[in-house]
Amino acid sequence: MIDLTPSAIVKELDKYIIGQTDAKKSVAIALRNRYRRKLLSEEMREEVTPKNIIMMGPTGVGKTEIARRLAKLVDAPFVKVEATKFTEVGYVGRDVESMIRDLVVTSIRMVRQRELDKVSEKAEELVNERLLDAIVPLKKKEDKKQPTPYELVFGGVNGKPAEEPMSEEKYNELSSRRDKLMEELKAGHLEDYMIEILVEENKSIPIGSINGGGGEMDEINMDIGGMLGGLLPTKKKKRRTTVSQARKIFMNEESARLIDEDAIVEEGLRLAENEGIIFLDEIDKIASASYKGSGPDVSREGVQRDILPIVEGCTVNTKYGSVKTDHILFIGAGAFHMAKVSDLIPELQGRFPIKVQLKNLTEEDFRKILTQPQNAIIKQYKALLQTEGLELEFEEEALNYLAKIAYLENETNENIGARRLFTVLEMLLDEISFYAPEYDCDKFVITKEYVQSRFKKEEEGLLGDTAKYIL
Repeated sequence: MIDLTPSAIVKELDKYIIGQTDAKKSVAIALRNRYRRKLLSEEMREEVTPKNIIMMGPTGVGKTEIARRLAKLVDAPFVKVEATKFTEVGYVGRDVESMIRDLVVTSIRMVRQRELDKVSEKAEELVNERLLDAIVPLKKKEDKKQPTPYELVFGGVNGKPAEEPMSEEKYNELSSRRDKLMEELKAGHLEDYMIEILVEENKSIPIGSINGGGGEMDEINMDIGGMLGGLLPTKKKKRRTTVSQARKIFMNEESARLIDEDAIVEEGLRLAENEGIIFLDEIDKIASASYKGSGPDVSREGVQRDILPIVEGCTVNTKYGSVKTDHILFIGAGAFHMAKVSDLIPELQGRFPIKVQLKNLTEEDFRKILTQPQNAIIKQYKALLQTEGLELEFEEEALNYLAKIAYLENETNENIGARRLFTVLEMLLDEISFYAPEYDCDKFVITKEYVQSRFKKEEEGLLGDTAKYIL
């Protein structure tokens, strides 16, 4: 994090998002302030809270992508929620605290995955041993010790006949065979071999939904084994499967034994409290110019008032423990076509001190989006058709023409931002994608003339009939 200066963060975001420099700077400063806060004294650290952000701009200009890439950049728990999914307390729907519970679940999952990665090598060794035992069981070699009086009388343990021990010669021969099979196993040559294994039965008993409000009791699993402190023995059942499938089952079991679940939950809660990012999308849909009125506006205001203490800082109870929301970063976003930020209740406005206006995409922006980002749309389509053995090549003039088409479609019809490019490219490559497996050639060049043939001019300046592809 020490190397992630605001300018470095913006540079990383530039790899995936074209333009929107102001929004990138705002989130970069917010992220850097988290690092600065860690360097403060404990007393001062508690006083410094995140400066929440509201992004205003039409759909498809990069609001969600900026927040998502930011969280991925620092490996922080990230949750995207739709503000319109929440309802005021007392109405049917999700309660606002569910966003915190979702963040905690995401955070714990992240921490668990980190710990699983740390023990993966050790777990792999244990899994290979179990697989080998399932393929070639190794009995005990002959024991030269004198039998006990109990074994002399009853012929075994607990009245059961004792297994005939293996001779030392046979034991050494079987050990040598197991060593060779272990090499084959590690090389992946036995993945389709059928074996019979014992798998642990799931001890969790789902008892269904208690209420439909999306609260903490929405999904409950009663872990009988956990409730009785492990007094109940683990039940196992036989299952016939391939080595490949058995490897996954054993990997889950062995990895679970090697990690400390309590420590994972504790770290997950800490990570959610101090590093969590919640993206509140469509926040403009719960704003109203007449929030003191009646009817549906009352419910909108109610949702805002329910969200307020979460953003302001409170303690939310989850099944993993209590979570303080004081230091969670909230990023609100919305088009704000029908409403303004000032239409939110004043208390909520005050909790989002940073407001950023994202710009509409220009024709030049569309041209850059086609090829410049690491996950550029053109790169995606090239990779997809490469799987059919067909190489796609786009001429510069063709790319410029595609950008112009997307821009004019947004200007004339509904503005859906960068998503328009998917609409345009799907129509352009419709025939090519359909016949790709049957083409005799290995390369297809997209020229400006080909693009023009797919998009015929119409009276109002539109360059193609993309109505059936509108998102």
